[in-house]
Amino acid sequence: MPTLRVTLLVSIAAVALACGDTIINVPTAPERTGTQQPAVTNTVIEFRVLGNPSAVRIRYSSPADGLTQVVTTLPYSNHFTTTATNLFLSLEATPLGYSVLVNPFLGIQIVVGGSLFREATSNEFLLNTLSVSGTWRQ
Repeated sequence: MPTLRVTLLVSIAAVALACGDTIINVPTAPERTGTQQPAVTNTVIEFRVLGNPSAVRIRYSSPADGLTQVVTTLPYSNHFTTTATNLFLSLEATPLGYSVLVNPFLGIQIVVGGSLFREATSNEFLLNTLSVSGTWRQ
């Protein structure tokens, strides 16, 4: 029986010695698990007008300037950079006249991030307005 007491006493002492301080790590900031913020990307939006009218009235919308109107010769290109993930875009062009030509042509394009978003073309001598618009979403 004394060996049983000694064994029991040694076991209790081993358990008591094994119990040390409990370390609790308290985080100083909330931990993110799968909810990381997406990286902000800059997207280039470009308005292009090309063709052979002698002059053109161009209207386009941008977030910084709102609706802009320009009377110019062609080719015409203007661009801006945005961090928006969706944006309403519009572009229109009206030829103001053609020189003596056999094949009139007018084309307008909205290019987003290097990819064609909207496009319209005309090959008439009529001075009709070409227009494209739409909501771009990333």
